[in-house]
This record gives sequence, structure tokens and C-alpha cells, in this order.
Amino acid sequence: MIEKLILLFKIPELRRKLLLTITLLAVYRMGFWIPLPFVDQGAMKDQIKQMQEGEDGGFGQVMQIVALFSASRVGNATIFGLGIMPYISASIIFQLLGQVYPPLEALQKEGESGRRKINEYTRYATVVICLVQSFMWIKGLAGGALLGTGVILDEYNTWYWFVIGAFWMTTGTVVLMWIGEQIDAYGIGNGISLLIMAGIIAQMPAGGAMMFEPALRNGVRIGTETGIERFLLLGAVFLAIVVWVVLITQGQRRIPIQSAKHVRGRRQVGGQRQFLPLRINQAGVMPIIFASSLLMFPFLVFQWLEGNFADVRIWSLLSSAFGGGRGFVYSMCYVGLIYFFCYFWTAITFNPQQIADNLKDHGSFIPGYRPGARTSNYLEHVMVRITYVGAGFLSLIAIIPTLISTAMGVNPLVASFYGGTGLLIVVSVALDLVQKIDSHLITRNYPGLLESDS
Repeated sequence: MIEKLILLFKIPELRRKLLLTITLLAVYRMGFWIPLPFVDQGAMKDQIKQMQEGEDGGFGQVMQIVALFSASRVGNATIFGLGIMPYISASIIFQLLGQVYPPLEALQKEGESGRRKINEYTRYATVVICLVQSFMWIKGLAGGALLGTGVILDEYNTWYWFVIGAFWMTTGTVVLMWIGEQIDAYGIGNGISLLIMAGIIAQMPAGGAMMFEPALRNGVRIGTETGIERFLLLGAVFLAIVVWVVLITQGQRRIPIQSAKHVRGRRQVGGQRQFLPLRINQAGVMPIIFASSLLMFPFLVFQWLEGNFADVRIWSLLSSAFGGGRGFVYSMCYVGLIYFFCYFWTAITFNPQQIADNLKDHGSFIPGYRPGARTSNYLEHVMVRITYVGAGFLSLIAIIPTLISTAMGVNPLVASFYGGTGLLIVVSVALDLVQKIDSHLITRNYPGLLESDS
């Protein structure tokens, strides 16, 4: 394996792509050490820590979820504080509009020129979303709507600095968007996905330190919270989850396809048997992102109602049920939304009628099913069944941090990074990166990273 890793830097083109990708990711991480100058970073850090460790850690958990999916560091007000989430939101909006808005649907069918035009609209929408979100974030920090007290320094607590800060944070997100596009064009891998993965990996050491800190402080004692058997069990659970995620992520339902025979000149071509691979987890991690984002709003609404109508006990109960993501009600709503968005996202990205038409145009068919409507209905039936399995997989992955936190007494923030959604994102992006590196190696007659040398 070491020889193969060295080989990556011996191929000039691949070496340039890897070095450019690593450099841009380093620039992305350095941006998180450039704070907004008018925010009292020490006071903000203390208040975020109190929210995460206190009895009502719901808001801290919400912020952690935002940071996880956006490759951001919302807990510290920096120029990259919004992360890449505004760009992801804009991309999702245009992808959904492309299914219901005819002009965008027509652009999608124009090929490369249409894709460039949609990307241009997405960038404009990203800037608008950034301006709104960053201004609301800074205004909330100043007025104490987000934290217990305002953390904006008194001499900078003016509308002028609010606007300046909004432009700084918007510029930071635009820089991240540019970095992602440069990785797509000149580096290797999916730029936006690599940014999210880098953000998750960068926070994992802090989570590990949080988990091992009691053992370092009090010593390792068998049968206690710092017992060696507990760490061994956590390690075994971690490895089992990684193997399971890899198997399901790579899992496919292979539909046999038979191509018709054709006679061209004196030769007979076609008649070969191939396979149409349908991924078990067709929707990827998007359903979890949608479900997590949507469940933030009930908690924020119920928390606001609890603060303004303290005498009505129902708001306190609902706020506790949705706060922190650890209640039974929250988990059931979470699983239900994941199933819904799995089918919703699959319906948008997977078009059985188009696939059936393409097979028919190329003279191919699925044995036992006539081309056209019968083939389309069969593909839809298969996708509905495997989507059910994929949604169950995503649901289990999503609630694993809750199970680990409750059953083993692990800090929820630690569990969220070493199991569940964060791990799913890291594994999925890493597998995609390895596949793209393998494609470069194979085209040059070298074995892939995961292939044996024999």
C-alpha cells in the first residue's frame, strides 16, 4: 500500500491534481482561524460551551448539526462561519426547480451550456442567501437572540459593522465556493464534498480528546466510565459501523440487460449480456441533511414559545422533546422524514421512463420484460423496494449517535463524529475519491489502490 501511495506522486498529472487539492483544502482550514474582529470570541466560546454541556443543550446540538453539514465553524464567528451550506441550499433549490419549472428543465436538457447557465444562477442565489443569513446571524449575536447575552463589542454594535460583517462572511462563503469549483476543475474529487469531509475530520480529534480526557485525568479503571473494556467496545462498534457503511454504500442491485443482435456487413454485433447497477442507497446522504435541517425549526419555534409563554407547560414539553435530538418523539419524526425524503429524492434523481427509453433506443432490453412501459414499471418497482432498504440503513445510521450516547454514556458531540451521519459522509466521500484516483491509475496501466498486485 505504501508503494501505491508513493506511486501517486510519481505520475506528473496526478501529482499536480493531488497537490492542488491538498493546498486548497489547507487554505480552507486556515480561514477558520480568521475571526470577525468585532466579536468577543472568548465570551462566545464560553456561552456555546455552556449550552452544549448544560441541561438545555438543544441549541448547542442544533449548531453542531449545522456545522457538521455545512463544513463550517458556527460556534466561532469567523470569515468562513457560514461554511458551504448556502451554496448547497442554492444547488438543491435549483435542482428541485428543474423538475417543476419548465425553463430550468429546458436548460438541464441543453447539456454543458445549460449546466453552466444553471451554475451561474446558483452562484447568484448563493450570494443572496449568504447576505441574508450572515446579517441575521450577526444581528442575533448583537441582540442576544441566539445566545444568553450579546457578544458584539460595544464600540462595534452598530448597523454599519453589521453590514460590513455580513459582507465579510458572504465573501468567505464565495471563496469556499470558488475553492470547491477549482478542485472540481483542476484537482481530484468532488470539491464541495471534500470541504465537508475535511471539516468533519478536522473536528474529530477534538471529539477524541473529549472522550479520552476523563481517562487521562482520573486514570484507566476497569468497571468504571474510564474502563479499558469501554474503550475497546467503542472501538469495535466504530469498526463495525465503518464496515457496514462501506458495504451498504457500495451495494448494488444489478439488473440484467440483454442487447439485441445486429448484422453489420459480414459481422454480427450485440447480443451481449450486461448489467444495470441500481444503488441501494440511491439518495446518498441528502435525506439525512433534509430531515435534520427541517427538524431544527420545530425546536426553535417551541423554544421561542417557551420563552414567551412560560406559563403554558406544553411548549416546555415540546421544546424538550425536540431539543438535542435525543427524545423518542424526535427520533420517530427523524426516521419518518428520512423515509419520506429518501423516496422524494430518488423520485427526482431516478427516472425509470427515461432509462427505459434509452435502453429501447440502444436496442437493449431486460429479459422477460417488453421495452417501453413494462420495463419502466419493472424498474420503478425494483427501485421502490431497494429504496425501502436504503432508507432503513440511513435511519439506523442517523440514530446510532443517540443509541451510543444513551446506552454507553458517551458525549453526544463525540458520538455524532465517530458514528452516524458524519461517518457516513466521510466514508462516502473517501470511496468516491479512491474511485477517481483509481481511474487515473488504471488508464496508465497501474493497479488501483484497492486492487491486489498479483
